[in-house]
Amino acid sequence: MGQKIIWHDERLLSQALTHRSVSRSNNERLEFLGDSVLSLVISTHLYSLYHQLTEGELSRLRATLVRGKTLAEVARHYQLGESIKLGQGEIKSGGVNKSSVLADAVEAVFGAVLLDQGYAVAYEFISKVMEPWLIKVDPVIIKKDPKSHLQEVLQKQGLNLPVYQTISEYEEQGEVVFQVECEVLEEALKTEAKAKSIKKAEQACAEKMLVLLNG
Repeated sequence: MGQKIIWHDERLLSQALTHRSVSRSNNERLEFLGDSVLSLVISTHLYSLYHQLTEGELSRLRATLVRGKTLAEVARHYQLGESIKLGQGEIKSGGVNKSSVLADAVEAVFGAVLLDQGYAVAYEFISKVMEPWLIKVDPVIIKKDPKSHLQEVLQKQGLNLPVYQTISEYEEQGEVVFQVECEVLEEALKTEAKAKSIKKAEQACAEKMLVLLNG
């Protein structure tokens, strides 16, 4: 993946590529570690590249790079699936083609590199692996308001527009608060949010829905 690593302890790599269906010594804990270091590396790159973006915009841009869908693309690009060890039951259910299995393995490898080589090498390794996605990430799209962005995402997927509904209106500390839900019927997804205006509540719902769809 990306660049050659001379391992101090190759057992870490083996563990990173071992699914929980095979052994108790699997990649779940390394996945936890890899998720954290990946987020830090991507955050550092985005912070350095996009001085004009706000904290919220940087967070949304990072989410597009560290989400499961993107990491599964990374695994397929580097043909990582061929090296993942799966139990027979998982193999029969098509585990090597599951995006979640592939994404978890990518994170676990990142975690293994961190433990074996330290942060400096892990930073270079992850940067190199993620370079094709860092280059093509589009900072313009996250500047659109969440409702418009959600509408575009759904239209590109051939899905109907989301349905917004105000489910309650109440007073809190002397101010009116609106509780709104957003539903994407075809995906059976629903989010809720509250704000001091219906418009703001709908935007918050849309932002939560985008996170669910990107997961």
